[in-house]
Amino acid sequence: MGDEEHGDSLADQAAAWIPPWARHREPSTQPVEVPTTETATQPGGEDPGPTAATDAATPAPRKPAAGGPPERGRPRQRVPSPPPAPVLDDAELRGALEAILLVVDEPVAETTLADVLAQPPERVREMLRTISTGYTAGGHGFELRRAAGGWRLYTRPEYAGYVERFVLNGQTVRLTQAALETLAVVSYKQPVTRSRISAIRGVNCDGVIRTLISRGLIEECGAEPDSGAHLYRTTTLFLEKLGLDSITDLPPLAPFLPDDVEDLADASR
Repeated sequence: MGDEEHGDSLADQAAAWIPPWARHREPSTQPVEVPTTETATQPGGEDPGPTAATDAATPAPRKPAAGGPPERGRPRQRVPSPPPAPVLDDAELRGALEAILLVVDEPVAETTLADVLAQPPERVREMLRTISTGYTAGGHGFELRRAAGGWRLYTRPEYAGYVERFVLNGQTVRLTQAALETLAVVSYKQPVTRSRISAIRGVNCDGVIRTLISRGLIEECGAEPDSGAHLYRTTTLFLEKLGLDSITDLPPLAPFLPDDVEDLADASR
């Protein structure tokens, strides 16, 4: 090989030569592996810490939604306990019951009194019985009696004449014989239709039934499924007037009826 050819080859090599700093700027065609969970350790054993890719791959801690369950580790808030019921001694409880019973216009249940006074129903029931016994033993002109599912003050039967003279003042408001008979049929046969009452009594009872409804002694309670006729029953006022707690306290009627009363009623329909 001559000197000219050797010189040309060196010149070509020099022209094609690329310095090292220019080589690093060329884009690399090899894929770059991005660490996700593990980080490279620098020479010397020092951990450079999490990379940007690791930070991006690590999810941020979630905050509990509003109204959701509390986070673990946090102490739960204690619900404040209800205030204790007021402590009433026997004298105060007795006076409170008497004051309420003086203003009621119908029998009041034991549970209602217990709720108002914030006392156990058993204690209220026992105090009502004690008051009733004390009124009877003391010979008062009134008594505390249970009627129509509740308690109310009533005048004693032995003083009824004086009370009637004061309240009625010569006026007669008693029920007629027909009204009493109709009321008896309703009380023992309830719920009962108007035609059934008329069949048992043997006369038309429309006017008497209207009178008993206006007095508040009976009321409508639905209709008969077959005929659609109105059904009637007694009211709590009826129980109150008779001093009964429920219909089951009515005296038995069988001893006063003939044996064929049902046959007679069916025949008169």
